[in-house]
Amino acid sequence: MPLRCGIIGLPNVGKTTLFNALSGAAAAAANYPFCTIEPNRGNVPVPDDRLDRLAEACNTPKAIPATIEFVDIAGLVAGASKGEGLGNAFLGHIRQVDALVHVVRCFEEASVTHVEGGVDPRRDIEIIETELLLKDLETVERSAQKAAKQAKGGDKTAKAQEAFCERMAAHLGKGKAARMFAPQREEERAWKRALFLLTSSPVLFVANVNEADLPHGHRHVATIREIAATRATRVVVVCADFEAQLTELNAQDRMEFLRAAGLARPGLDRLISAAYDLLGQITFFTHGPKQSRAWTIEQGTNAQEAAGKIHSDFARGFIRAETIAIDELLRLGSETAAREAGAMRAEGKEYVVRDGDVILFRFNV
Repeated sequence: MPLRCGIIGLPNVGKTTLFNALSGAAAAAANYPFCTIEPNRGNVPVPDDRLDRLAEACNTPKAIPATIEFVDIAGLVAGASKGEGLGNAFLGHIRQVDALVHVVRCFEEASVTHVEGGVDPRRDIEIIETELLLKDLETVERSAQKAAKQAKGGDKTAKAQEAFCERMAAHLGKGKAARMFAPQREEERAWKRALFLLTSSPVLFVANVNEADLPHGHRHVATIREIAATRATRVVVVCADFEAQLTELNAQDRMEFLRAAGLARPGLDRLISAAYDLLGQITFFTHGPKQSRAWTIEQGTNAQEAAGKIHSDFARGFIRAETIAIDELLRLGSETAAREAGAMRAEGKEYVVRDGDVILFRFNV
C-alpha cells in the first residue's frame, strides 16, 4: 500500500487544483465552499530519475516507480469540530492518512472568495489547528470517561489508561499537537495509536502563491515559514494554477516555463520529495530481465523486512541480499560489470537498507 497524504485547508485555497495537477485527475474545482464533498483520491508516481537510468543501464524494458497516494479532503471551516460545514465527515477522512499536506492561501485574487474575508495565513492555520485539537480533545476525554468507569471496578489497567488520557488531555488543552506528546511506556504508545488522533499525523505546509510570486513567495510565505519552524516541519512554495498549466505541456516547454519562473523542477516534485522526508521514507531498487522497480520503505528498515515489501515469501525464506549502491552500479555500467569488479555485497537479514540500494534478494521456501 502506498503512502497516503491528505490535502487539507480552508475552502477555496487551491487544494483541488493542486490535487488535479498532482494526479492528472479532473476533480471539480470551483469558487464556492465545499465544492469537494467526498474525497478525491489519486496515486502519483514518485519522481526519481535514478530509476530510468537503472533501467537503461540494465537494459530492462519497463521501469515501475514507487507511488504516493494523495487524498483531496473537503475544506474545513471554523466550528468543524462541532459539526459545522462538513465537519465530522472531513475529520473522519483525516484519520485515514499518514501525513497532512496543509495548503495555505497566499494569493490575492478578488474573483476567488475567501471564507474568512481576506488572506491571512496565520489566522487560517490557527483555524485548522484549533479544530483538529478540539476534536482530539473530545476523543481523549471520551476515552478517559470510559476508562474511569472500568477503573471503578478495580481494573488497574483502566486506571492507568485514565491517567494517561488525563495527561494527554492536559497536553492538548495547551494547544499542543498529539505528535508532540511522548508516551512513557510501550502500553501508552499502544493507547495513543488506538485513539487515531488527528494531530498525531505529521504536517507539511504548502504556500499557494500567485505565479508572479514564484519561486520564493512574499511576506505571507515568510509568516508560514515562521510557524513551520515552531512545528519542526517544512514549507513548499507552489502556484497551483502554474502547476496545472505545466501538466499540459511537453517536456521541452515545461522546462522553459520552469526556467522562466526561476525554478529548477516542478513544485509537485518538490512536494513529493518533502513528503518523503517528512515521513522518513527512502527508496531501494530491484531489477530483472523484464522490469526495474522502485520500492518505498521507512528509514531504518532491515533487509529481511525490505524483502517482505516485495513478497512475504522473500522475507520468510530470506537467505541474503546482494546489494550495491545505485550510483556505483551506474558508474560501472551494468550488473555484470559490478560483479566482475567485486562491487556487489552479500548482506544478511539485519542489514539496514540505505536509500539508493539496488538489491537482488536470494530466498528459498
